[in-house]
Amino acid sequence: MSNNGTLLLSKILDDNDVQALKRHNIAAGHFKVEADRKAYEFIHNYAEQNRGQAPSYATVVEQVPDFFYVPQVSDNYEWLTRRLLNDAGRVEFVDVVQNDIQPLFDEYKNDVHTLIDKLMEKFDNIKYRTDVREKVGTDVKNDTSKFLDEFDRRKNGESFKTWKSNFSNIGEYVSGNMYVFYAKSGRGKSVITSIEEALNMAIQGANVLIWSMEMPWFEVLVRLYVALSGRKGLTQVNVAGLDLSGGFNANDVRNGNMAYEFETAFRAFLDTLNDEIPGNLIVRGVDDDDFSNRSLKQLESDILQTKADVVVIDPFYYLDYEKNTSKTAGGDAAETSKKLRRLTGTLQVVTLAITQAEEGKENKDEDGVRELALPEREGVKKTKALLEDASMLVAIDTDYKQGRGLVGINKGRNGGEGEVVEILYVPQVGVVREIEVGEASVAQFDF
Repeated sequence: MSNNGTLLLSKILDDNDVQALKRHNIAAGHFKVEADRKAYEFIHNYAEQNRGQAPSYATVVEQVPDFFYVPQVSDNYEWLTRRLLNDAGRVEFVDVVQNDIQPLFDEYKNDVHTLIDKLMEKFDNIKYRTDVREKVGTDVKNDTSKFLDEFDRRKNGESFKTWKSNFSNIGEYVSGNMYVFYAKSGRGKSVITSIEEALNMAIQGANVLIWSMEMPWFEVLVRLYVALSGRKGLTQVNVAGLDLSGGFNANDVRNGNMAYEFETAFRAFLDTLNDEIPGNLIVRGVDDDDFSNRSLKQLESDILQTKADVVVIDPFYYLDYEKNTSKTAGGDAAETSKKLRRLTGTLQVVTLAITQAEEGKENKDEDGVRELALPEREGVKKTKALLEDASMLVAIDTDYKQGRGLVGINKGRNGGEGEVVEILYVPQVGVVREIEVGEASVAQFDF
């Protein structure tokens, strides 16, 4: 075993700089030589009792006779800590290989993917504990070249991507951010998010990965095809006396029960998808045989494999939650939300996460028609951490019987909070769009 721990501790004694241990995140477990570990613990305890001062080398040697003090170490702290952490990582790596692989193999030999995940978790922990941190953060005065490099990348459209929303109050989605959509059960969360917004971004050229953990893949594709046909206005529909351009009927497509001329038109429409969708949509449905692993590790793998720009999680609470290390109520979901937010930033994707809103009292008018009302901000169900981690919190309420709905912003880091738009909502024939204001909207109602 090398003497990098000895050299580091000797330099700290000479410099009277015990804070160097904290600056470089050095802990007792990083010292694999017992004498060095004992010397570290003595130095650490001494400093806590003596206002941060280091003991003399003579005192350390007296307390830890096996510690071999080396005077006048000229190497810098960065070099010494890098060598020490490398030593520690190597020892821990060998320990996993020699002592953990066989027991894990015996336990998970019939589930190789879980076996690999368990091993990766151990190796990731080693990497995390022995990572070398060169500097903290970005220096406002001295990192201007770093800033200008990022400025130029953004100027040239190389750093991050934006995708326009269907709805004017949302505006656009920016890569690296997580957006949370929520509504009461059956109020159009999936239609608005997994179908309309996902399709809209694919039309703009995005590669969209949809994790549909409630709907089968066929149902998702039916809705996507109907939504796209609705945008093209392939059929005429009447909603509350209003003639609209719409798409194929979802029930007819779903049941394979289309009139001959409509089926012919539908098949021809499918042949045009490459022209209509410059990007792509990849759907993982609840009934896919290979979709049993719904962890964030699997999500990361899928994003990398599909080169996704946009990810839709439908719904968030069906993910395989991360382990609750805090041991607090709801900690699993909170930890998962935090790691999903981190993954979103690391991979620079747009993440649309769907969750439910708390059920509450509904109001009806004198004709028994339900009044549309967006859920309150505090009505985010399953985990409040989603509210905190979201760049934008989007509330939804729709009523297909009325053919209308509301989409509102209940939290926006860059503004927009409280803005609501009204939408036409007839998803059965692919009509889901914001109602125009001004003369255009008045004209379509033939007043």
